[in-house]
Amino acid sequence: MAHSITIGCRPEDAKKNATVVFLRPLSIIHVDTEETWRGGQESLLTLARGLRVRGLRQAILCPPASALAERARADGFPIEPFGLRAADIVHAHSGRAQTLAFWKTFGSRARRVVTRHVAFKPRHPWLHRVKYTRTCHGIIAVSEAVRRGLVESGVPAEQIEVIHTGVAIPELVSREHTGSEFVIGHMGAFTKEKGQDVAIAAASLLRQSLPHAKFILAGEGPLLNEIRRRAPENVSFPGFVPDRSAFFTALDLFVMPSRSEAWGLAALDAMAHGVPVIASDIGGLAEIFEPGSGGWLVPADDPAALARAIVVAASDLERLRAQGEKARERARLFSIDRMVEQTAAFYNRMITAG
Repeated sequence: MAHSITIGCRPEDAKKNATVVFLRPLSIIHVDTEETWRGGQESLLTLARGLRVRGLRQAILCPPASALAERARADGFPIEPFGLRAADIVHAHSGRAQTLAFWKTFGSRARRVVTRHVAFKPRHPWLHRVKYTRTCHGIIAVSEAVRRGLVESGVPAEQIEVIHTGVAIPELVSREHTGSEFVIGHMGAFTKEKGQDVAIAAASLLRQSLPHAKFILAGEGPLLNEIRRRAPENVSFPGFVPDRSAFFTALDLFVMPSRSEAWGLAALDAMAHGVPVIASDIGGLAEIFEPGSGGWLVPADDPAALARAIVVAASDLERLRAQGEKARERARLFSIDRMVEQTAAFYNRMITAG
């Protein structure tokens, strides 16, 4: 099956085709401005790998000493060897990257696309509206929650496409619960919106009601030292975890007590490994789950509700195992292949519209 984009076809024909075919190599430059490695950088590189398989010519413009640059070079991606103004698509992966892409390609033939990875409500909606309607040609929202936020700010709905960030489904390695410990994990940058303080408050509440519970909060970030100082003795902090599969395989349960979440890739990754999840009932997390589909949703910013849900999950290990199986099946709906195909089709619409 061909996986490329048609240049010069009618837009209505492009929309009908599940697979689009390029008449010439399409050049894509992905733009990112962050120095650190988080979900946005991971999704960028995952997308670039999938598009490369489909024959697209790509480069990545990012800080040369960043974590993304290091991984991109190791994967064989050039770091912006051809000019942005000569690219067919310039795909920004953050708000700052969008601004950079606009000024570097203003007046060129390049079609500008931006992926919005955050669900924050804008402080100045009018400025938000101007930025997203005047500086790019198309917007990818990683969830319906992100799309709604853009529309509420005045961004035209027809400019926005919802494309969920995909996840790989690994080989399943079962873990037998020994009964000596009940291991609860979390992975994410230590920032206020991720809610690690909610997790450690729940851990404190569980010291009496679930004394064999052990929390592992993986990741790095500006609040790590503060959270570590406040954490009870049943919480450990391994820092950045390079082997995600080994981390998830060690867990009985994954928690994501976010205050704001555009999508929830870490929760989806846990589900792909067969680990049931307790997550905040907000943003993209609420879209990942369906009732009984591999986890539980609880109110955000509520340590007591999180602790109660953990007790319920730990009270029936057979039910927990069944939830893990359902979680893995649910994660299959959000495949990387699907994300890549939808993004390629979106690029095609941008090109034909231009």
